[in-house]
Amino acid sequence: MALRADGLWVEETGAGEPVLLLMHGLSGTGAVWNGLRRILAREWPGRVIVPDLRGHGRSAHAPAYGIALHAADMVRLVEGAGRVYLAGHSMGGACGMVLASGWFGFVPEAVVTVGVAVDWTEALWARMMRLVDTPVRWFDSRAEALERFVLVNGLNGIVDPASEVAATGVVEDGGKWRLAADNRAAMVATAATRRIHAAAVAPIVLAAGETDTMARHAEHLSLDPGAPLLPGLGHNAHVEDPAAFWALIRRAAGL
Repeated sequence: MALRADGLWVEETGAGEPVLLLMHGLSGTGAVWNGLRRILAREWPGRVIVPDLRGHGRSAHAPAYGIALHAADMVRLVEGAGRVYLAGHSMGGACGMVLASGWFGFVPEAVVTVGVAVDWTEALWARMMRLVDTPVRWFDSRAEALERFVLVNGLNGIVDPASEVAATGVVEDGGKWRLAADNRAAMVATAATRRIHAAAVAPIVLAAGETDTMARHAEHLSLDPGAPLLPGLGHNAHVEDPAAFWALIRRAAGL
């Protein structure tokens, strides 16, 4: 694990190829993949790369954000690799879909996503735009900040606020605590999922949790009639049931 010169926090395990790059969602960190990584340690035959995306977790903030800017960051992490698979949740899944276009100098073998919203409701769009301009919220205690991280990421009842996962999403400054994520990172909401999907030249798996109200399965089916539904799971299906998400990756990789 290391903080790179470009300001990205990246953890790598395994060796060789194929390479699997895991990309978290808005306001999250790479630690949300911890459950899946335990499976990958046994099952994935090559290298696994897990970053905190720019403006999140232990990575640096930036003057501006956008899905293609994140995609450009990700390209540097897999530079020189021949066989690359991408997996992402929500914003991270959309980032993988952008890379599926081949516009960034390589074409991934496949992109496996979960929780990617297709058609944004006006209410959700407005919420994202408000978040961009929302000042940092400071907390008097670390415990309050940890609870807020879990709430903001929709992980109540799934992730313990006292866990390592939550700890990666908060920072202390001058005796006060805040979420590590930059609110302006919500600028990624300007991405148009249907146009991104239409530009893909690599296979994309568009999975949705059955109870996910943000990434609706019916909309996924309008893009891909074979889009998988994950029964009983929600927006954070990859955290709720890492084995179910691993099954999608394993199938896409032909393992």
